[in-house]
Amino acid sequence: MQVINNLVENGLRHTESGEVRISLEERPEDIVVKIADTGEGIPEEKLEHVFDRFYRADSSRSGEGGTGLGLSIAKELVEAHGGEIWIDSEPKKGTTVSFSLPKT
Repeated sequence: MQVINNLVENGLRHTESGEVRISLEERPEDIVVKIADTGEGIPEEKLEHVFDRFYRADSSRSGEGGTGLGLSIAKELVEAHGGEIWIDSEPKKGTTVSFSLPKT
């Protein structure tokens, strides 16, 4: 639940007017959870760092909410349970953070 909480809070923080959606997909070996927002998106060159501790993709927001830990904590928790986490983003269109967890 902490993972979903971190990802939803992050999506809400970066979506001024729009929405954050949660969806689930069951696959043969795992379950995929997707949290998608219609916010500002993340530039491609910054995507490789978003799971780093204390990293903030938008330096202009350094004084606003968040600690730069939410995504790194989510990654650690997902991987500790045998899952994977990944992110897709398009500037000015939004971001989707997805993670999978094994069924067993």
